[in-house]
Parts: sequence; structure tokens; C-alpha cells
Amino acid sequence: MDATRQVVPVTIDHPTVPHVDAIVDLPAAAWTSIVLLHGAGGSATHPWMEGAARGLVGEGVAVLRASFPNAQAGKRQPERAPSAIATWHAVMDAAKGLLPHLPWAGGKSFGGRMAAAAVAAGMPATGLLYLGYPLHPPGKPEPLREEHLRDIALPQRFLQGTNDAFQSGDALDRLVAQLPDARIDWVAGGDHSFLVAGGDRDPARVAEALGPRIAALLR
Repeated sequence: MDATRQVVPVTIDHPTVPHVDAIVDLPAAAWTSIVLLHGAGGSATHPWMEGAARGLVGEGVAVLRASFPNAQAGKRQPERAPSAIATWHAVMDAAKGLLPHLPWAGGKSFGGRMAAAAVAAGMPATGLLYLGYPLHPPGKPEPLREEHLRDIALPQRFLQGTNDAFQSGDALDRLVAQLPDARIDWVAGGDHSFLVAGGDRDPARVAEALGPRIAALLR
């Protein structure tokens, strides 16, 4: 590990379980901060999340990543929306004393979608970052999961693979064009975890390599 990087495990109070586990990753000098929550079936310590944190810290971004209660308990089913939104509020509230800036709210797939729901319901954040936004279930292009995005006045940033089964056609481009402060960066050939056919299949390395692209979106 980079000697200038601090990795600190923490616990965060939660309204429905005793606590959720989180990890704070701090570079030597951070210019912005982000809270990252995982996708369905993941966790804060999933290799993809570990890699994403390394890549962001390497770009000078302070990171707090946390697990939803179901993931922490070892359950595979996604968190129900009310619990996921409560988790977002709890983690962002704790981030005030753990990160050096009002953070961006970012998430892999489901984690990003629930960040949007929490911000639309009043959760403060600098902006939103979606890493593989699940615009619709695979093979079911309607209805689109866009209801909360249109209610958000904060900056919204999307990183999306062109071969992501959770989006299709030009629907996401059209949505981003209609939002007040939004940008999208397309990863050519990337699937929902940004893996590219014929490329590196290690999720941690793939996520870490996205660090410069994510940092560019945040800037």
C-alpha cells in the first residue's frame, strides 16, 4: 500500500441495525471527498470497491465506503429502498466528521440509484456520481428508473459502459441531456462492472484503472 494512504475501519450508527461497517481511505492531500456505496450483491470490501477506492485515493480523492445492512449480514438480496435510503443518510451524516469536505454521494449501480433517492429526499451532498447507473433491468427497457434524477438540482456525473445491460440505446444520453448539470463518460465496450471483452477480467484492477476518469468527472 502507498505509505501516504491512510485506511481506517470505522463503524457508523444506523437507525435499524446497531451499526454499519465502513472504511475511510485518505490520500496525503485530498482536493475533494466522496462516499461510495456498493451495488446489489456487493459490499464495502468487494474487490471492485477496493479497487475503486485505491484508484480514487491515487487521484487525491478522500473516500468513505460503507456496506448496506443486508450485505454486512452476509445476505445476497438487495436492501429494501427505505433501509437503503436510511443507510445513505446515516453514512453521509457520519462523513461530516470523517472526511475533509462535504462529499459527493457516489455508488456502484444500486448504491448510486439509492443515493439519488436520498438526495431527492433532502440529503446534503456536493453532487452525485453514478458508476454504472441501472437505468432499467436487463432486457426490460421500460419503465426507466429516472424518477429521482429529475428532482435533483446538484451536479450529476455518470460513468457507464457501452455494453452495460442495464441501459440500452440512447435513453441514458437523452436523460443526461435533460438534467440541469449532468455529464456522462462512456467506457467503450464496458459491461455493468466496466469489464471489456478481451481485456483485464480482474474487477479490482479494472475499477482502480477508472480512477483518473472518475476524478475528471468530479473536477
